[in-house]
Amino acid sequence: MSPEPSTETGPHLLVVDDDDRIRMLLQKYLLRNGYLVTTARDAAQARRLLHGLVFDLIVLDVMMPGEDGVTLTRHIRDAGSTPVLLLTARGEAEDRIAGFEAGADDYLPKPFEPRELLLRITAILRRTPRREPTPVLPQVLVLGPLRYDIERGELRRGDTPVRLTQTEATLMRLFCQHPGEVITREELVDHLGRDRAAHGGSVGQERAVDVQITRLRRKLERDPKLPRHLQTVRGAGYMLVTD
Repeated sequence: MSPEPSTETGPHLLVVDDDDRIRMLLQKYLLRNGYLVTTARDAAQARRLLHGLVFDLIVLDVMMPGEDGVTLTRHIRDAGSTPVLLLTARGEAEDRIAGFEAGADDYLPKPFEPRELLLRITAILRRTPRREPTPVLPQVLVLGPLRYDIERGELRRGDTPVRLTQTEATLMRLFCQHPGEVITREELVDHLGRDRAAHGGSVGQERAVDVQITRLRRKLERDPKLPRHLQTVRGAGYMLVTD
């Protein structure tokens, strides 16, 4: 069963790694240790997330297809002061120097013990000044003509609020933690916390999730039968695609 995200307003981490297994394991481990965690599979997806969300620290793999982690670190440092912890299979001094010259705050070679990663994250956050909450602009995801305020959990079409049921609001919070990533039906069942017996076992639960997705699409999509934002990934689950 997937772990539930922390409900406390703990530090928000972005984990960027092209290895699905490592990304998932890091996410689960950090969630269990009280962090809010968003993941990205490559630099392009990370850039999209950084455009609309604010993070307290970025855990970033160096060796990725396309844009590598060192180049992305330079972009992050040019845009602001968010701490960066680099992960890489390389351990040579030249690679460590390149990471630090790009603006990384720390460097951890693979393979590593998860506990060491946690200690390094804690050390970086301890020496990083906490961000003042008041001047920060609302974190908003754009879905065509709709705007979803992540902090407030509010969906609006222009100035008009779009009412969400409790289940729809839970789905939106979950999808907004993982924009652009597939979330399986099993994970949705876990997060919705449905009673297995009341819905006829796991098959009944997953069908109930499908029904809720259909209802949410009616509020998000121009044409719910041809969804643009809340997409079905055949054989896998669902994925939220933002503008």
